[in-house]
Amino acid sequence: MTVIFDMDGVIVDTEPLHKYAYFNHYNELNIDVSDELFESFTGQSTKNVYQNLKDKFNLKEDVNDLVLRKRTIFNDSFDTKEDLELIPGVEQLIKDLYQNNFELILASSASKSTINKVFDRFNLNQYFVHKVSGEEFPKSKPDPAIFIHAANLATSKKEFCIVIEDSTNGVIAAKNADLFCLGYDSENSKNQNLSQADDITNNFFNINADYIRNLISGLVSKK
Repeated sequence: MTVIFDMDGVIVDTEPLHKYAYFNHYNELNIDVSDELFESFTGQSTKNVYQNLKDKFNLKEDVNDLVLRKRTIFNDSFDTKEDLELIPGVEQLIKDLYQNNFELILASSASKSTINKVFDRFNLNQYFVHKVSGEEFPKSKPDPAIFIHAANLATSKKEFCIVIEDSTNGVIAAKNADLFCLGYDSENSKNQNLSQADDITNNFFNINADYIRNLISGLVSKK
């Protein structure tokens, strides 16, 4: 069986850092981005976010330049923030799944550089066989391309793969990829609709290898 993890909001809470970087950059660009508009970007790649903003606010800057500036602000804050922590219970879950011979794959809208920063900081590389970044795809979640690719990398058959996601866009992407999805109702990801997920949890301490195995087996039997 294979578990495909999202990263931001599922493995580590980098959302406040992203919001800090985005809104500092918005101030530099002198654009007024509402909280509602910002929340609609949850789960999308930075490139897609800035393409949307460029279209909406008629920005003259090149999308790649906008992405690089935001990334610089983010990296500066990432490197100086000492209290950045993994989501409660997720390290225990990752280790339990790994010890029980689950295959683990990351499929995150984050850039490769951000993924590597997080995985190096928290020593997670040893548990995952693949790390897939959203910057590799022209469209972002809710487009299913990233999860279709992750499932193709998996050694498990598609019906024995499950995605763990915390965003509306992520859950829709997983379901559009015809994959099972466990929604993580995170207090850090505001106003996200996880109703399309096959199961929902708000506490990773309640989830372990047996839980995931039984969940997938039960979902497969209902197909």
